[in-house]
Amino acid sequence: MRKIINLGQLIFGTTVAALGLENLICTHFRLTNPGVPWFPANPFWGYLNGIVLIAAGLSIAAALHSRMAATLLGYLFSLYVLFLQMPLVIAHPADWSVYGVLCEALALGGSAWTLVRTLPKISLREGVLSKVTVSGPYLFAASLIVFGGIHFFEARFIASLIPAWIPGALFFTYLIGAAFIAAAISIVFQRLDQWAGFLLGVMFLLFVVLLHSRRVAADPHNPDEWSSALIALGMCGGSWIVARNAHRRQQPDASS
Repeated sequence: MRKIINLGQLIFGTTVAALGLENLICTHFRLTNPGVPWFPANPFWGYLNGIVLIAAGLSIAAALHSRMAATLLGYLFSLYVLFLQMPLVIAHPADWSVYGVLCEALALGGSAWTLVRTLPKISLREGVLSKVTVSGPYLFAASLIVFGGIHFFEARFIASLIPAWIPGALFFTYLIGAAFIAAAISIVFQRLDQWAGFLLGVMFLLFVVLLHSRRVAADPHNPDEWSSALIALGMCGGSWIVARNAHRRQQPDASS
């Protein structure tokens, strides 16, 4: 299991870079409703956002200055939450989808800050910027609770997204919702959270293989499908980062 969860950093970084590339492509073709989350309407910010995501993602994937890159990436996702998604939640409080997109940013930002906790310190005295990273696993867990709630409150819609060849779609919808909430509780209370993160990552990877890859193949020019697939893959990496953090915490010489 340890070898698998150590892949979380590579998967997460590669996914962030891919989301940045998607932002550049959508900005270049001036798509007005690209289906890409956290997409600035202004072309300048669109290009800058894409470049920053690519640089941070590649740094994390290559393990090159990855602690600083992950720290700053967590702040960037926090800005997405505060300035891009929170206004939508306030404007449309009854629309569950805006909560989902907000929590996707929250989860990926939490993943970035959790990653920081698993990496060696650059120096014995780090700045204030790194102090907030202790919240990483809790932000990730909070997003899981919302995802779980959406699976219960919008069960029939979620079930309609499951391929028809899989029987018991509604049952699996409730089961997945319960799994999200159970994993969140495990992470918050630090009980079996290594297993929770590992199994959660496996579940997200299955989503990518069984659901999102088929949808992307059916409509390869739809940025929304690419975004959904990449975010699910990023959540897989984030889940394994959480598991890696739990493993690190259990080591007698763990410090961060």
